[in-house]
Amino acid sequence: MVGLKKVQAVFIDRDGTMGGDTDVTYPDKFVLYPFTEKAIKVLKKNGIRVFAFTNQPGISVGEATEEDFINELKEFEIEKAYICPHTPEHNCKCRKPEVGLLLKAKIEYALDLSRCFVIGDRWSDMMAAKRCNMGKILVLTGAGDDTLGKDRYRWSQIDPDYVANNLLEAAQWIVEKTF
Repeated sequence: MVGLKKVQAVFIDRDGTMGGDTDVTYPDKFVLYPFTEKAIKVLKKNGIRVFAFTNQPGISVGEATEEDFINELKEFEIEKAYICPHTPEHNCKCRKPEVGLLLKAKIEYALDLSRCFVIGDRWSDMMAAKRCNMGKILVLTGAGDDTLGKDRYRWSQIDPDYVANNLLEAAQWIVEKTF
């Protein structure tokens, strides 16, 4: 777990963590959870950078554009969106649980990833965080219950640093435990 050093950044999954449900929802239909804006404000008020970290395979098949997602996430006060546009068949280095997007952010923002967290509702979020020695918070919204239940075998060698009911609880835990 990230120690008591000041947290530099949080990477938040989109679908199932910020809003929506267990399916990919495109920007024109995506609805934030009622607590998401407050969670982002809590983090930013405490000097923590807030990034989106999301797989959006619909981009590669023409369902939406990367720009659609970027514009939407900027409206949510996200500083930068790290988006993988590929399907699993592309075998890319950026699709979670791969770490290409996190390593890109590390370089772009001179981050010490051991002082950063990933917040998400899926095993792939937890695996990517573990591979970069980052803090890991699983939220129970979206696919979170399945991730702790039927999908636990996929990440059984990893324990989350915290299991939160939702993004706001995760943000509050980070601020309380690391400041």
